[in-house]
Amino acid sequence: MELSFKRTNGRIDEMIDALIREAEDVHHAGLVREMIISALKSGQESDYLADLKMLNNTMKEMRYTSKVFAPYRQKKKVTIFGSARTEPHEPIYRKCVGFSRQLVEQGYMIITGGGPGIMQAGNEGAGSENSFAVNIRLPFEQSPNPVMLKNRRLITYKYFFNRKVAFVKESDAIAVFPGGFGTLDEAMEVFTLIQTGKTSPKPLVLIDDESGYWDRWFEFIKASMLGKGLISAEDFSIFSITRSTEEAIAVIDGFYRNYHSLRFVDGRLIIRLTKELSQENIEELQSEFPELLAPGTRITRTSPLPEEADEPDLLKLPRLALHFDHQHYGLLMAFIGRINMF
Repeated sequence: MELSFKRTNGRIDEMIDALIREAEDVHHAGLVREMIISALKSGQESDYLADLKMLNNTMKEMRYTSKVFAPYRQKKKVTIFGSARTEPHEPIYRKCVGFSRQLVEQGYMIITGGGPGIMQAGNEGAGSENSFAVNIRLPFEQSPNPVMLKNRRLITYKYFFNRKVAFVKESDAIAVFPGGFGTLDEAMEVFTLIQTGKTSPKPLVLIDDESGYWDRWFEFIKASMLGKGLISAEDFSIFSITRSTEEAIAVIDGFYRNYHSLRFVDGRLIIRLTKELSQENIEELQSEFPELLAPGTRITRTSPLPEEADEPDLLKLPRLALHFDHQHYGLLMAFIGRINMF
């Protein structure tokens, strides 16, 4: 029998419905039903054991990730990337310890990869009680650091892609210290996700060392990518580079000065704010960022839309609505920065 996500499966649909009722306390039963159908269809469509193992492990890892992070949804979090090979005596290690300690004092929690080096520095500064560790099984370098070894917020992944989802999805900001291939891979992933709109906008701060690691990277970006037209100038709005941890924290805090969050509803971009903007403010945004808007459309205030009822804690926030062109995500970051200036 070829299963369908539509309710055309007869007895099987009845059995799935009965299973969900029997399990009790299942939220969003319609989505859970589709996951069950997906699992059954996978078993029908593939007899290749490795593929089914990957699907199974992926689901398990993502389920457990949601379970660990769920109690802390209302806490802002900063993900810290950096080299596993940085030694505790190095100045950049101490800088990371101080940075994460300052963030915790400002009310943030810290997410790291849970290993040694910069990851350990981030957890050390934040303290175990304010830290998450999303670790990866590797044959070298990546056993959990002593700060997080027995922490209930330590998650160990088999797959890098699940780990990357946790790093980005659960964070409100990303800070990247100097590192090797893994660090650059993680940083470039975030660049791409923000540039293409596949993650919500968030501050991305590259924290430099005294050698100018990120300064040299920036020179390469300007000469070899922007110079050849491989990126746009607006993409520089996606990130900031600084050697000052105080400035890095100011960038993160400033991003949420008035901007709260966003959501797409029926083709419109809804931007939630912490305070109302005046009509004069909105007109300024309209005139300064015409490239963001679909032709013939304007930025307007809006009340919460019915589709937003699934986020009841955000319904009291003031909102702007616009028909975003889905191209200028770098410019959208600049737009958010301008909102925060009012």
